[in-house]
This record gives sequence, structure tokens and C-alpha cells, in this order.
Amino acid sequence: MFNYRLLVPILFLLFIPKSELFSVEQTKIIQQNWPFKGFFGRFDQSSIQRGFQVYREVCASCHGIKYISYRDLRDIGYNSDDIKSIASEYEITDGPNDEGEMYERFAKPSDKFVEPFPNKNAARAANNGAYPPDLSLITKARAGGADYLYNLLNGYREEPPVGFELSEGMYYNIIYPGNQIAMPAPIMDEIVEYSDGTPATQDQIIRDITSFLVWAAEPELEIRKNMGVKVLIFLTFITLMLLGVKRKIWKDIE
Repeated sequence: MFNYRLLVPILFLLFIPKSELFSVEQTKIIQQNWPFKGFFGRFDQSSIQRGFQVYREVCASCHGIKYISYRDLRDIGYNSDDIKSIASEYEITDGPNDEGEMYERFAKPSDKFVEPFPNKNAARAANNGAYPPDLSLITKARAGGADYLYNLLNGYREEPPVGFELSEGMYYNIIYPGNQIAMPAPIMDEIVEYSDGTPATQDQIIRDITSFLVWAAEPELEIRKNMGVKVLIFLTFITLMLLGVKRKIWKDIE
């Protein structure tokens, strides 16, 4: 008599793709000790400035940051002249003018960061069909936030494990879901030369670009935390005052 229970593993082997069958178990994300973490956490301004340099020289050719204006860079230590100089390196389409035509002009501090592509179709065409996501909120949109991004950028491997079928145009990454990612490894040692002389190791570069993108996702983080401290101090004062009033009112009542 045929044992129909044998059909289950047979069908499983027949219909599950090899890339799934031989994929490695998802690697656990290693948490990092970021200076901006915690109730009293603060941004490392030098690291964010270096991260901005990495973004401009490595990431900006594919990824935009559409929610940040050039003038926001003053929050990370750039002065007005620096910001004007940075903005003037880019051109944007503006208009219409008095003749009803669109025109090109140099960006101003009040403009948002210039997008690398005019539209999504152009972005896909330039990247083998894959759409490079906007990085404005990338650390908010991914579970794990900064830790996920740090581990992802460190998670590339030159070769997949034996038996893993890597699709054409994809790259093996131990962190990315499914272990296949369309973006090649963007970071390596000395891919940038830091203007402040910091050694540009792969780990340092990844830490800096991660810090910059955390700031880009929440530029008001330090303001929010400072307000939280003030609110807690106020609530503590009010609580102590009310306790004193209560004791004074009820002290003669048995």
C-alpha cells in the first residue's frame, strides 16, 4: 500500500525554489552603541558631517533625501557660506517663468536636496530595473533602524554559500531578507577621503553614513529629548509641590 505521507516531502523538494531551499538562516542583527541612543543621547556632529560627505560622494548618485533642505545643514555645524556653496553645486528645474516655460537654476539653501533622477522610471532604467529608495526615513522605515542599516552595509559577501542560487544582477547579503539584494556593496575601505583626517575604514564609513541618515530621519531628535527633560523636571516639581500642599491641608485631620 502506497504511503501518501511520502508525497509531502517530495512535493516540498519539487516546488520550493533552490534559492529558498539552500538559503542560510537570517543572521541576527548586532546592536551597536550609538551616541544618539537613550534618553540623554546626543548626535555626534563630526560623525554626521562625515556621513554627509559619504552621502554626497557615494550615495547621492542613486538615492535621494527629499525631506531635507540644504539650510538644515546648519544643525550639523555648517555655516551660511558653506551651505550656499554646497547648494550651488546642484541645478534644479524651476518655473514657470513669465513666458510660461520651465528653466534651470542653481539650488538655494531653501531648496530640498536635489533628486538624482527626474522620476521613478528613470531611476529604474539606470539601476537594472531596481528602484533605489529615498533615504529620508530609511532608518525609521526598517525594523532595527540604525542597527539594521549598519549590519546590512556590513553584510555583503563576495560569494554565496554552496547550493545557494543567486539571481542574475543580484548580490549576496547575509542581512537582507532572502539574502539577495539588487544594490552592490557601496562601502569599502578608503572609498572616501575624509576632510577631517579620520581614517576611512569600512566600519567607520558605515557608522558615519548611518549616523547621518538617522539625523536626516529625525533632525529634531535633540530638541525633542531636551524638551522631554524639561517636562520631567516640571512634572517632578509639580508633584512635590502638590504633595506638600496635601500634607499641609491634611496634617490636622486624624
